[in-house]
Amino acid sequence: MAIILLTGSTRGIGKATTEALQARGAEVIGHSSKPSDANAIAADFSDPPAPQVLWEEALDRAQGQIDVLVNNAGIYAAAPLEASDIGWLDAWEETLRINLTAAAQLSRFAVRHWLGTGRQGRIVHIASRAGFRGDSPEHWHYAASKGGMLALHKTIARAYAGKSILSFAIAPGFTRTGMAEDYLASRGGDDLLADIPLGRVATPEEIAAIAVFCALDAPPSLTGATLDANGASYVR
Repeated sequence: MAIILLTGSTRGIGKATTEALQARGAEVIGHSSKPSDANAIAADFSDPPAPQVLWEEALDRAQGQIDVLVNNAGIYAAAPLEASDIGWLDAWEETLRINLTAAAQLSRFAVRHWLGTGRQGRIVHIASRAGFRGDSPEHWHYAASKGGMLALHKTIARAYAGKSILSFAIAPGFTRTGMAEDYLASRGGDDLLADIPLGRVATPEEIAAIAVFCALDAPPSLTGATLDANGASYVR
């Protein structure tokens, strides 16, 4: 039975992925930014020590063995160009810390854990289409954080494949989660979706299915790959 640490597990893609993994028999150690779920470990990634606290508590719950890390937690808050200098910078730094730095910290802890124990391991990064094609003028920081996550993922894959430590990334476009719903409404709702050939946004369950594949089933030769899930709105 795989033991999986999944960040941002209580809503949206994280919740759907938790349920799908549990249906496959995996043990999921969940995480939330707030103590809203008794089964999830509370850790606010805007606080620099929080990822280490989360990792250590998760490892304790798992009795010293974690097989898969899913970096899913993230925020998507606007930072208008006309905001105050300090307001824009604060938004930038908070988004990079939560979306990228925390994921890097956890990935580092996971890689060190697997190297130290001689075990195989997998990391699944929930990135974004924005990491390739950019985002709106109010979301420079979000696009940068996801582009950084993709670079992190590729570096891990290339560095540790020979040690059976594998890295996979998923790059969704818009997904029907609370985080995206507010943005869609603010930008004209479904009119914004005209450039998606599929004609709709992804569901959390679709992204979860890809995450489960990466966490449990993907062949080792797929390490380093990024799987797009954007309804053909951005193809590479």
